[in-house]
Amino acid sequence: MSKLEELEKLKKEIEADKSLPLSTNLVFGEGDPDCEVLFIGEAPGMNEDLQKRPFVGRAGQLLRKNIREIGWQEHDVYITNIVKRRPPENRDPLPEEIESYKPYLTRQIEIINPKIIVPLGRFSMNYFLPVAKITRDQGKLFGVGNRFVLPMLHPAAALRGNENMKMFEDTFKKLPAALAKALSGNIEEKIEPIQTAEKMKKVEDVQKKLF
Repeated sequence: MSKLEELEKLKKEIEADKSLPLSTNLVFGEGDPDCEVLFIGEAPGMNEDLQKRPFVGRAGQLLRKNIREIGWQEHDVYITNIVKRRPPENRDPLPEEIESYKPYLTRQIEIINPKIIVPLGRFSMNYFLPVAKITRDQGKLFGVGNRFVLPMLHPAAALRGNENMKMFEDTFKKLPAALAKALSGNIEEKIEPIQTAEKMKKVEDVQKKLF
């Protein structure tokens, strides 16, 4: 079975799962199943719900613009969200909604098997790095298991001010070099020191004892 067929099968499973919260349209994801870079947001918004496509509103246009500006094409990457349906009034996804959709995201990642995962915003980042802080750790390259994770501000946050926009754009410019490092497997020459989620947890535990 090809990756495309596996993803279609997974999509049908989600559609058939009546235990999942939220009743808006399913926004499964789009792009190249054989991609090397996977972008993951938090949940669809109004425009995404209407079009059944991820990141097509104002924030999505910023994401797609930056993908093109580093010389990539939108169809060369894959874009999705943790929560696959729009929360009411575009509110943040609730913890129980994230937990309900997590197993499906895990399977989606396993099927696609990208070299680098780019979590957009804190909800997506905390799926991979539970103790990370988005303003502190965005733009850093982490090793989590056998994958590379490069957290980034959500494009909606980048639209809220010049400082956030610069941070978002600067991090985006790191992606080609980060991908080259991931493809080479040379972890001695990284953009940022690679850390593991386990190491971060130990640091967090020590900080709690000290402070």
